[in-house]
Amino acid sequence: MTTAIHFGAGNIGRGFIGKLLADAGIRVTFADVNPQLVDELQRRHSYPVHIVGQEVRTDIVTGVDAIDSREIELLELIAGTDLITTAVGPTVLTLIAKTLADGLQQRFERGNRSPLNIIACENQVRGTSFLKSEVLKYLDARYLPDLEQYVGFVDSAVDRIVPPSTDTSDPLAVTVETFSEWIVDQTQFKSPVPAIAGMELTDNLMAFVERKLFTLNTGHIITAYLGALAGYRTIGEAIADPMIRQQVQAAMQESGAVLIRRYGFDQARHHAYIEKILGRFANPHLVDEIDRVGRQPIRKLGPEDRLIKPLLGTLEYGIDNANLLKGIAAAFCYRNEDDPQAVELQQRLAAEGLKATLAHYTGLDADSAVAGQIEQRYRELSR
Repeated sequence: MTTAIHFGAGNIGRGFIGKLLADAGIRVTFADVNPQLVDELQRRHSYPVHIVGQEVRTDIVTGVDAIDSREIELLELIAGTDLITTAVGPTVLTLIAKTLADGLQQRFERGNRSPLNIIACENQVRGTSFLKSEVLKYLDARYLPDLEQYVGFVDSAVDRIVPPSTDTSDPLAVTVETFSEWIVDQTQFKSPVPAIAGMELTDNLMAFVERKLFTLNTGHIITAYLGALAGYRTIGEAIADPMIRQQVQAAMQESGAVLIRRYGFDQARHHAYIEKILGRFANPHLVDEIDRVGRQPIRKLGPEDRLIKPLLGTLEYGIDNANLLKGIAAAFCYRNEDDPQAVELQQRLAAEGLKATLAHYTGLDADSAVAGQIEQRYRELSR
């Protein structure tokens, strides 16, 4: 039986990637530091996934196991497994890199030359390539030829809304929307490519990475920040506001115009894709809190992320960007005392002002026309 190690037994790990792997008949072992999740998975070897759309159903994922990712036994699993995936968040990739390097070294020392593919399933552009660069910091140079010959680091784009579960009776229960998309770069696999229903292969991954980033992620975050300003608690409440919906839709059309120019997407199909995403935001069965989506505003204001990168595209192609500018301004208005990044952002704003803060976190020129436009919208929103 094909085996896989999946780093991250959280909601996305269980409800999305782990489920697809298990449904494909792969024996999945979750690696995580949460003792409750690990203990429950070790005891039950199964968990429920509530799938909510026009209809609601519950699937039971079976045949899974778990291990504490700090246990030395994990290295033995890495030495023998067929596939490794992650859903841990971009910042945690750096933390698991040494474990991966140690496990790979043990694999090569044992003479295991069977192909191994590693796929980071994160909201990060080329996240697996980043993970590889981190692994290389710890891997003994003697094993670099083996790594290049036998280990594929496969970049991917993932898309599924997985809010916190409302099933408080079961710590393993997870709620997901019906829609899911997992697209992988087929050029990076070490053969054979695993057959997994729901995993789509492409040789033009960046088109789909940016489609998701510029559409779902951009629309989601602008909904959150405009919703926070309006006093809403959830994404569903915010997108039900006709004014917010119109502004979010317009922002996604602005970012979509960049995609159409850059990758040749069909305009009518892309606008239909935008409407589908707006419908996903409005799904009454997905109670997705604004503070979950809006957290870590500094990361989300980065030059390669969901707000600034599409903005740069509009500047490159001379495309209207009024609604993207408003969404960026709204990000600087976001307040959440329980989020260290939101607190840091507000502290820097108070000390240095909008333009200097904008330049520090986004890389935009403080003296540029676009910085002045964002500042103007920030003042309007802050009144």
